[in-house]
Amino acid sequence: MSETRAPQRPFDALMLSVGDGHWLYVEECGRRDGIPVVFLHGGPGSGSQHAHRELFDPSRFHAILFDQRGAGRSHPYLSREANTTAHQIADIERIRAYFGIERWLVVGGSWGSTLGLAYAQAHPERVAGLVLRAIFLGTDEEIQWAFIEGPKRFRPELYKAFVHELPVAERADPLAAYVARLCDPDPSVYGPAAQVWNAYERALSEIAPASPVLPDRASAKGARTPPTPIMEAHYIASSFFLRPGQLLDETWRLSGIPGVLVQGRYDLLCPPVAAEAIAAAWGSQCRLRYIERAGHAMTEPGVFDALREGIAAIADQTFGS
Repeated sequence: MSETRAPQRPFDALMLSVGDGHWLYVEECGRRDGIPVVFLHGGPGSGSQHAHRELFDPSRFHAILFDQRGAGRSHPYLSREANTTAHQIADIERIRAYFGIERWLVVGGSWGSTLGLAYAQAHPERVAGLVLRAIFLGTDEEIQWAFIEGPKRFRPELYKAFVHELPVAERADPLAAYVARLCDPDPSVYGPAAQVWNAYERALSEIAPASPVLPDRASAKGARTPPTPIMEAHYIASSFFLRPGQLLDETWRLSGIPGVLVQGRYDLLCPPVAAEAIAAAWGSQCRLRYIERAGHAMTEPGVFDALREGIAAIADQTFGS
C-alpha cells in the first residue's frame, strides 16, 4: 500500500439471515451516505479480510463487505449445503435490498471476479460499475492449468511435492484425488489434504513466495484446517455451478456497465488469457490494466494501488467526482 493510514474499522456489522439455515456476516465501512460498493472475497471460502477495507476511501464510499456462505464469520461455518453460485448471487441481491441500495459498484478478485461477473450478468440493472482482479471464469480448463499444467511447467519441484503427498495409488490424477479428499467428511482425510493444498496454492499465488515448501501429511495432522481448500473443492467438483463457457458467452449482458480489470502479468493461477477474453467481449467500456512483475495475490507489488485507482476512476465515471 502506497499510503499510510489508520486501519479502517466497520461502523456497523450484523448477521443477516439469507435462508437455507445460512447467516452471513455483513459489515459497513466508510460513510453511510457514501458511494455504495460491495466487495466479493475470493476462494471460495477465504472470507473478507481487514486489508480489503483499505481498498475504499472512507471519506467517499459506503463499502459493504461480507463473508460468503460457509466462510469466515458466517454460519454455519464450512457448510456446503445450499451453497452454489446461484445461492451466492441471491445473497448479494438480498444484501443490496436490505440496505435499500438501487445500484452499486461491485469489486472482487479471483473467485470474487467470477462471482462479480455472474452477479452482474444476472442483475445488470443493479450494477453501476465493476472493478475486478485476477479474472477467473470458473472453467475446468482453468482449474487444470492452475493446479496441474501450470505448476508442471513453471514450478515443477512444487508440483512434484504436491503429488508426492498423495498415496501412490492416487497419484495418476492428483487433482481428482485432492478434490475427493477435501470433500470427504472425515477430518483425518480432509485435514492433511487441506494443509497441503493451502500451502501449494499460496506458493503459486506469488512470483517469489516466502515459504515454497509444502507440509507433509504427518506434520499436517492435528493442525487447524484452513477453510479455503474445503470450499474450493466443493465448487471445483461442480464446475463452480456454471455452464461451460457461461461467463464469457454472456458478457454481452454487461453492455452499458463500465469496468476495470486488474491483471498480474505473471499470474500463474489466473493467467491473463481469461482477462483478455472478457475484455475483448466486453468492448470499449472495459479497461484492462496489466501489472508487470506481479503474480496472483492482491499483495503483489502494484496490484493493491491499481485496484484503488480503478475503484476511484469507476466511481468518478458513474457517480461523479
